[in-house]
Amino acid sequence: MDARLNLFGSSIGRTFSQHMLAAGQVMSQSTVPLTTLELVRLRASQINGCGFCGDMHTKEAVAAGESHARLHLVATWREATVFTEAERAALELTEEGTRIADAAGGVPDEVWAKAAHHFTEEELAALVFNIAFINAANRVNVMVRQPAGDYEVGRFG
Repeated sequence: MDARLNLFGSSIGRTFSQHMLAAGQVMSQSTVPLTTLELVRLRASQINGCGFCGDMHTKEAVAAGESHARLHLVATWREATVFTEAERAALELTEEGTRIADAAGGVPDEVWAKAAHHFTEEELAALVFNIAFINAANRVNVMVRQPAGDYEVGRFG
């Protein structure tokens, strides 16, 4: 399967992609564990049906030290006992932020309060932007039908 559009094939695509990738690197400067950021990216990608991002963030999570067992349980994190309370709060915030159109009023206060209990304001900012960022990346890759499976760790810096 080939992508409908080569995202790096035009000057607009190259420039936007470079800026988007640079913006994506900002979250790794936060004190939120990289494994948590990758779990968030993976969960949003699963919800949005983005195979490319699912492939990428599964591999990046393993490279960051995440276990295969936990990665296999991300889609069913509510029933899984392998996630910390902080990770669970981040995953719930991810689901609510990704499905924002499904809920009148956006992310419920109780979901936000759980996340705020486990993360500082700086970390919450990183999580919010991480969720927004991965949702944007998912939408781009789903629209162009970016194929999944051949991602190599570190490909985008």
